[in-house]
Amino acid sequence: MCATVYEIITHSPAETENAGKCLAEKIRPGTVIAMRGGLGAGKTAFVRGFAAAMGVSDRVTSPTFTIVNEYSGKIPIFHFDMYRLSSSDELFEIGWEDYISQNGVCIVEWSENTDDIFDSSTVSVTIEKLSDSDRKITVSIPEEI
Repeated sequence: MCATVYEIITHSPAETENAGKCLAEKIRPGTVIAMRGGLGAGKTAFVRGFAAAMGVSDRVTSPTFTIVNEYSGKIPIFHFDMYRLSSSDELFEIGWEDYISQNGVCIVEWSENTDDIFDSSTVSVTIEKLSDSDRKITVSIPEEI
């Protein structure tokens, strides 16, 4: 299976948000997005831009302590943070299958903590911190999206 891979260098949080907006234009309902990147890499800024492009007017924040934030827009967005989870079993306990069946978009920060739940249709976003302001964002979109 082939994927389309994009690499973007951003120089500010606003540019990282804009990268999220660009991805939103390519995504359809039912998509799962697995995000990777260290603390402070810009994952939530990316999601903020994605959500804005989807018509979300709510404040987008990291769901570190709540595990999932839900946003209403053109389609529902379910923003997960797996930082505090140690396995995918914990994700299933909070209702992962219910979320993915709602035909929204599931965006998962710290997806590496639950890698075994993702399949070949998952969009992958990796954000590398190059400096205090610069980020390298790699997006891999599977052929079937």
